[in-house]
Amino acid sequence: MHRKEATANLLLCLTALIWGFAFTAQRVGMDFMGPLTFNGIRFLLGGLTLIPLAWGLGERALPVPWMLRRGMVLGVVLFLGAWLQQLGICWTTAGNAGFITGLYVLLVPVLGYPFGQRAGLGTWVGACLALTGMYLLSVTEDFSMSRGDILVLFSAVFWAVHVLAIGRFSAGLRAGEAVILSIIQFLTCGLISLTGALATETIALHGLRQGLIPILYGGLGSVGVAYTLQVIAQRHARPAPAAIILSLEAVFAALGGWAVLGETMTLRAMLGCGLMLLGTITAQLRP
Repeated sequence: MHRKEATANLLLCLTALIWGFAFTAQRVGMDFMGPLTFNGIRFLLGGLTLIPLAWGLGERALPVPWMLRRGMVLGVVLFLGAWLQQLGICWTTAGNAGFITGLYVLLVPVLGYPFGQRAGLGTWVGACLALTGMYLLSVTEDFSMSRGDILVLFSAVFWAVHVLAIGRFSAGLRAGEAVILSIIQFLTCGLISLTGALATETIALHGLRQGLIPILYGGLGSVGVAYTLQVIAQRHARPAPAAIILSLEAVFAALGGWAVLGETMTLRAMLGCGLMLLGTITAQLRP
C-alpha cells in the first residue's frame, strides 16, 4: 500500500473513532440540556472552527448567493437529521444509535434509485443483512421498537438525503468552496436549532456549564476536527476502503457506550450489530 494511502486510512480510522465516541458525548449532554440546545451550540461551534480551514485553502471572500442557497438547504436537511437523532438518543443507547444511524449508507442508493442511481446486487444483499440485524437489535419479542430507535431510524433517512444533496450541490467545487458550503450548512443548522431551543426548551447557564465537555467534543471534535481529517484523508484514500473504514463509526459508538456509560448488549443485540456491520461492508465492497 502506498504510504500516502496508508496515512489517509489511519486518519479516516481516527475520524470514525471521533464520530463514534460522539454518540457517547451526545448521550451525556442530554443529562444537562435539551436536544435542540445541544445541537445548536455544537453546530455553531463546529461551523466557526472550519473558518480557519477555509482561510487556509484560500477562500477569503464572502460566499456568493448560489452558495448561500445551497448551504442553507443542506443546513435544513442536516437540522432534521441531527434533531431526530439527538432526540432519539434520549431514549436509546449510544451503541444502538450508532448502528441504526449507519443504515444511511444503505439508504443512499435506495433513495437515489428514482434519480438514476443504480444499485448492484451487493447493495441489496447488504440491505437485507442490515435490516435483519436491525430487527435483532431493536425489535422486541412483542414486535415493537423503542421510541428512541424509531426516531434514530427516521434520522438515518435524512442523513441519506443529506449525502445525496451534498453530492449534487458540491459537484465541481474547489476544496475551499466545499468547506465554505459546509460552514454555511453547519451555521444554518445551529441557528435553526437554537431558535427552536429558545421557543421550546429551558436554556440554563448551569446546565451549559455542566455539559461543557460533551458540547466541546460534539462541536470541536466531531464537527470541526473530524470533518477536517476527513477532507485531508480523502484526497489520497480510495473511495470503497474509505467508506468501509468510516462505517466503523458504529463499532466505536458501541465501544464508547460500553466504556464510558456502562451500556451492555444482549447476545441477540450483538448478533444484530454484527449483521448490520456486515451488511454495510457488503454494500460498499460490491455496490
